[in-house]
Amino acid sequence: MTILNEIELKKLLDEFRSLPSENEWVEFKEAKSNFHFDDLGEYFSALSNEANLKNQPYGWLIFGVKDKNKEIVGTQYRENRADLDRLKYEISRHTNDGLSFVEIYELFYPEGRVIMFQIPAAPKGMPTSWKGHYFGRNGESKGPLNIQEIESIRNQRMKEDWSAGICPGATIDDLDKTAIEKAREEYKKKNPRLAEDVDKWDDITFLNKARVTINGQITRAAIILLGKPESEHFLAPAVAKMTWILKDEHNIERDYEHFGPPFILNTNELFAKIRNLKYRYMPDQSLFPIEVNQYDPYVIREALHNCIAHQDYTLQGRINVVEKPEELIFTNLGEFIPKTIE
Repeated sequence: MTILNEIELKKLLDEFRSLPSENEWVEFKEAKSNFHFDDLGEYFSALSNEANLKNQPYGWLIFGVKDKNKEIVGTQYRENRADLDRLKYEISRHTNDGLSFVEIYELFYPEGRVIMFQIPAAPKGMPTSWKGHYFGRNGESKGPLNIQEIESIRNQRMKEDWSAGICPGATIDDLDKTAIEKAREEYKKKNPRLAEDVDKWDDITFLNKARVTINGQITRAAIILLGKPESEHFLAPAVAKMTWILKDEHNIERDYEHFGPPFILNTNELFAKIRNLKYRYMPDQSLFPIEVNQYDPYVIREALHNCIAHQDYTLQGRINVVEKPEELIFTNLGEFIPKTIE
């Protein structure tokens, strides 16, 4: 996020005014005294989405400049600075995820006051909406974002490995030592020929080799799998939570518990909550009962691990395991392997 000073802003405004025409991510409006609030919100959505599609970090809505000849005419829109700043909150109430202006700048010229609204590009994979609708631009015209552009933004999520993203400020001290040791054990089971080498590696070397960190930098995957409970803030606004819920035969909730990072340890804690009862039956022509578990432990773990691996954490939901008397229900947000039970 970049906040600009007056010199940078005036240089940027000069560049925008020198463009032969408005482009999809810059819009000029006179707004001499007022501007309809819904129009402002729709332009926020449109310019945010177009900035994403044009690989720009920000869109810009500029008041006090004519849209045809780029002449500065000045604006009296919300001359009280407190009223202008309140727009950030007012806009955030009607956009998805509370998105709002990065900053609202005022510039003063002999010709009059200019307002520059700095609008963040839509997050990758998530178009910016205004009151539940997506807007875009076709040349200088504002209108609904077409389905091809909506899908273009949504498909960005598929191209980006969110879990490999670096967590700025996170260090090895934000990871749980016991979780790292557990990861070493599992790594040696999967790579027995490297077992002796693994014991000689320090933690950063091991985590780099296991591709949980990148050149010693802590990834989101590292926080999810190995992070201390208090390190979850590095993932915000994404959510990393597993929830076990116990329901009776009438579908009434009887108990529950939430689990956060480190998932490599807390999957065992969640697994231990599941009451995997034993069934006893007498085979034909035998006096000795055979005992079997209600559920195969491997199947439970495999389903839970798939939920973790394929959860879309940016959707801010939980991985849920609902235990009923005769069934276990696993749900996550995102995709699941296999894609259908069949």
